[in-house]
Order: sequence, then structure tokens, then C-alpha cells
Amino acid sequence: MSEHDAVVGDGRNETVNEQMDRNWAELLQELRVLQTGVQILAGFLLTIPFQQRFERLDDYQVGLYLANVVLAALITALILLPVSVHRRLFRKQLKETLVESADRIAKVALAGVALLSAGTASLVFDVTAGREAGLLAGGGLLAVMILLLVFVPMWLHKRASQD
Repeated sequence: MSEHDAVVGDGRNETVNEQMDRNWAELLQELRVLQTGVQILAGFLLTIPFQQRFERLDDYQVGLYLANVVLAALITALILLPVSVHRRLFRKQLKETLVESADRIAKVALAGVALLSAGTASLVFDVTAGREAGLLAGGGLLAVMILLLVFVPMWLHKRASQD
């Protein structure tokens, strides 16, 4: 029995190949969720220049806006990257490499979404309520995102390991 035919020891009755296929499908679902969120934020950002108030943005607000647009485009590229990698590695017996790389890409994309969310909130608050409100909103949301995306999963993992 080869390594890829061996049954995985995680309580499931599946081979390594079946596990990799399942992990790949789960990663694709997660990336679809990320993609939707990024598309919504990017769509919102792309409408801003067509608003009358856009002309009144100061240099900081324009810079923050442009940084958010670039970040949205980069995150979109990151979310598409596993598809490109899959196309290149398809039928080359490298599913484990594909799954591992997509996992790392998804983690980086999550961090990017956290930054994009905080940056977008910061811009909206800055324009509508002032610079201090924008900085507080962006920083506060970034802190909450770090708590939710980093520390809650770590805490759940630790708790599950103790059971």
C-alpha cells in the first residue's frame, strides 16, 4: 500500500488522496467566502470617486482610498492564486503541495481582508466624522479583526487540545 493509499489516522476512513481532495474542496469554499467579502468592499471603493464629496477629500483621505483600492486588488489576486496554481499543478500528483500552498495563501488573504476592512472603515469614518474618528474606527476594527481571526482560533485550538 503506497503512502497515498494509506488510511489517514484522524478517525476518518479515507486515504491520503481522499483527505487532500476534501481539504482542497474545503479551502475552495473558504476562498469563495473571502472573495465575496472582498468583492463587496472593492465594489464600494470603486463607487466613491463618482460621488460629489470625493472632490473634497484631503491628501490623507485620497492616499487612504488609493491604498485600499490597491489592497483590494492584491487580495483579489491572492484569492485567485490557488486557481492558477491548481491549473499549473493539475494532474502532476502534487495535490498535497497544492493544498498546503492554498492554506498559506488563504491565511495571508484573511490578513489582507482584515487590513482592507479596517482601512475602509477608517476612510468612511474619516470622511464623515473626522480624522480622529477615522483613526479610532480603523484601529479599533483592526484590533477586533486580529482578536477574531487570530486569537479566537488559537483559543479554540488550545481548548480542543485540552479535552
